[in-house]
Amino acid sequence: MKKIRIGGGAGFAGDRVDPAVTLIREGRLDYIIFECLAERTIGLARQEMLLDPSKGYSRLLEYRLSQVLKPAKEHGVKIITNMGAVNPQAAVAKAMEIAREQGITGLKFAAVTGDSVYETLDEYGSQPILEFPGRVGDWKERIVSANAYMGAEGIIEALRNGADVVITGRVSDPTLTLAPLCFEYGWTAENQRELGQCILAGHLLECGGQVTGGYYADPGYKDVPDLDNLGFPLVEFDETGHFVLTKVEGTGGLVCVDTCKEQMLYEIHDPTAYFTPDAIADFSQVRFTADGKDRVSAWGATSHGVPQTLKVNVCYRDSFITDCEISYGGSNALERARLAGDVFLKRLDRLGVQYSETRVDYIGYNSLYRDKIGALLCSAPPGEVRLHVAVRTDDRANAVKVSNEGDSIYTNGPAGGGGATMHISEIISVFSFFLPRDKVKPQVTYEVI
Repeated sequence: MKKIRIGGGAGFAGDRVDPAVTLIREGRLDYIIFECLAERTIGLARQEMLLDPSKGYSRLLEYRLSQVLKPAKEHGVKIITNMGAVNPQAAVAKAMEIAREQGITGLKFAAVTGDSVYETLDEYGSQPILEFPGRVGDWKERIVSANAYMGAEGIIEALRNGADVVITGRVSDPTLTLAPLCFEYGWTAENQRELGQCILAGHLLECGGQVTGGYYADPGYKDVPDLDNLGFPLVEFDETGHFVLTKVEGTGGLVCVDTCKEQMLYEIHDPTAYFTPDAIADFSQVRFTADGKDRVSAWGATSHGVPQTLKVNVCYRDSFITDCEISYGGSNALERARLAGDVFLKRLDRLGVQYSETRVDYIGYNSLYRDKIGALLCSAPPGEVRLHVAVRTDDRANAVKVSNEGDSIYTNGPAGGGGATMHISEIISVFSFFLPRDKVKPQVTYEVI
């Protein structure tokens, strides 16, 4: 029976690279996916591209591909990734440059584009925003990027035409896994059970080491061995749609029924109707069973229909947030930190700083659980506290005023403060809307080295 092995090489843009190299060298893979495109990441990439048209892809693309291209070629592993962000063609150009530098030949690269609807946003100005009241057109002047979540069509076309490395923009995360499986087995929208299984597998792989114990570990409660050598996941699929999730033997981490259950429920909202561009998945009847050490068998996912709309991820310039921190230790540390926070906010008002929101935390006491629960968890006053004040402003000029005031706490605030830091961030926020799926058509271009 034909089996296809796919590795999950990254769970986010800044993920480790060495576990992916291990997967390629020792995992007997057919494909490896790199899921590196969070919601706001694409907006940040768009800002980079506006400054330099040769940029706009994942910041770690060059480093990541410099480590994996050669072993992937040596082991016959095809690469599929969304590291192209807003500029997949520039990403392909950089990938080819890396290949030339390493003396790699005989590779076909594909760039999958078509997800951006930024240039046609005026057509959708009346569309309602999903996350809060308002319409797309209300935010026109602040919008940085607008990208629809595409499905598998473009990737399948690239694989059908012999691509060894496929670099996309915005596609749904499970699509990176579903596409090669549909290509290999010829599955279409009619194969509802198989598509559900593909989406489940892609969902388990998309966050890398989360499913192999990284996000599961809790010492003394859920122990995970050799976390410093955490192995990344791979799935072994057969033509019936059944798959086993595992990792490379000898790597750290843990694959068990519980790690798979936790990851399956991550970010899916309704488990009976998990919407993706390729199908609406139903995970409600999924069964995980142990199939040996660090091997879990998965069965029972299905799907029902294909959405007639696609979700568009819109990134917009929101505001600026200034974070100021300073530490207090020893006797009365919490009260000194409280006094410093109170003085800080009063100073902003005295100086006429224009702000829309503030937050004051005492790290080590209430930054996660706020005051009531924080007090319950502390049996005695904390011996050290780090004050954190965050202030939201509409412009950088007021953000700078906040930062300057944070710096002045050293000599003008309560006694014994130290380790002050200030940081100003321009905030790119996200909203979503739906558009008809026939408005988005993937385009695929090729380069050969």
